Amino acid sequence: MMQSKKILLVDDDTDLLELLSIRLAAAGYETILADSAEAAINYLDISRPHLVISDMQMSGMDGMALFEYIHRHIPTLPVIILTAFGTIPDAVAATQRGIFGYLTKPYNPKILLSQVERAIELAPATDSIPSKISAPAWRKAIVTRSALMEDLLAKVDRVAQGDASVLLFGESGVGKELFARAIHQASKRCEQPFVTINCAAIPEQLLESELFGHTKGAFTGAVRDHKGLFQQAEGGTLFLDEIGDMPLLLQAKLLHALQERVIRPVGSTQSIPIDVRIISATHKDLKSEIEEDNFREDLYYRLFVVGLTIPALSQRGEDIPLLANHFLRVFAEKHQKNVNGFSPEAISFLLASSWPGNIRQLMNVIEQSVVMSAVPLISSELIRDAMHKDEEQMISFEEARKQFERDYLVKVLKMTAGNVTQAAKLAKRNRTEFYKLLQRHQLDFTLYKSLQEKV
Repeated sequence: MMQSKKILLVDDDTDLLELLSIRLAAAGYETILADSAEAAINYLDISRPHLVISDMQMSGMDGMALFEYIHRHIPTLPVIILTAFGTIPDAVAATQRGIFGYLTKPYNPKILLSQVERAIELAPATDSIPSKISAPAWRKAIVTRSALMEDLLAKVDRVAQGDASVLLFGESGVGKELFARAIHQASKRCEQPFVTINCAAIPEQLLESELFGHTKGAFTGAVRDHKGLFQQAEGGTLFLDEIGDMPLLLQAKLLHALQERVIRPVGSTQSIPIDVRIISATHKDLKSEIEEDNFREDLYYRLFVVGLTIPALSQRGEDIPLLANHFLRVFAEKHQKNVNGFSPEAISFLLASSWPGNIRQLMNVIEQSVVMSAVPLISSELIRDAMHKDEEQMISFEEARKQFERDYLVKVLKMTAGNVTQAAKLAKRNRTEFYKLLQRHQLDFTLYKSLQEKV
């Protein structure tokens, strides 16, 4: 049986409060009654409804003051204001500050139920939302109300208590580094360094020196000894992001370091003991990479003592309004903009979008919207425009590299008229590896032979 939605009703007129409660209960909603804004706040401190409906004019704290409190502390909780004719201008102004909607008294029951249904659909809330005040410090940076994420965070807490290597899986933009930091901060190593490196962003010839360090004179430009990231992370955690892009030669050296718990800087003959926890992450299918001889199987099992998969944003739709409001506050402060809410249509558009770029894309879209907004409330048109611009931005590093690799292979095949032996020599790769590259990019070298014959 589906759980009924809870609505908090606030009005100092107890007769009107009871009448409103009866109408909503008849429509299948569970109602909680508060005869003052202060009583409503006391309730919100211990539980969360799905919607608040409040009268505008009340003795003591009025409806607008209650809305301001809710907007500061529970920004995704929708509020509908009931107003007399004379306070309509105030209610209209409220919608520009993020209120969901308002109804004039006497209200039409059909319009009331329509607004209630839409408010709950666009901005769901649950009693199980963890309080930021009570949340452990290690997880406060992770904004969520998703049951799926709560299960994952429970695993993070358990994993953090040990010292096993952790491999994080997930699409680009889901926040793998954020989870790596959470594991570190929840662990006994939290007072020690957390060091991160993106294995895909550093050239192969520099990556070994970055990881293991080098001695003075080890190579041209090495004018002094350099401590690598393993030594910098001593006693703490080393996060190897995009581990699937690490070159095979370095994979062997990393495996040796993990097995023996020692490293050897470039140019040194001395091994240095290390005490570092390894957390790594990838958006690649490492099993496929192993089958294609791009990743060492023994290293995979050394890194994958514990595996955690971070869900895509599309799998945690209930977090979208929560994250959007979080980013709005962050970027409004950063850019010093008087922007403090979304229109209902904007929230609806955010919820309906697929977010292939996950949280990183949502963050970019909200920042662009905040920067471009000329009014306090972000409209759906502004969100659409920001999303369109975000999709037009530069392709990802991974896509750019794939595109370059394919273009390079085509050029080499054209130069050698489809002669794989000559092409492999030009590319300084062995024939087997070159054939695998052609298969990966679905290139048929025989086509280039036929093109040469036609010429």
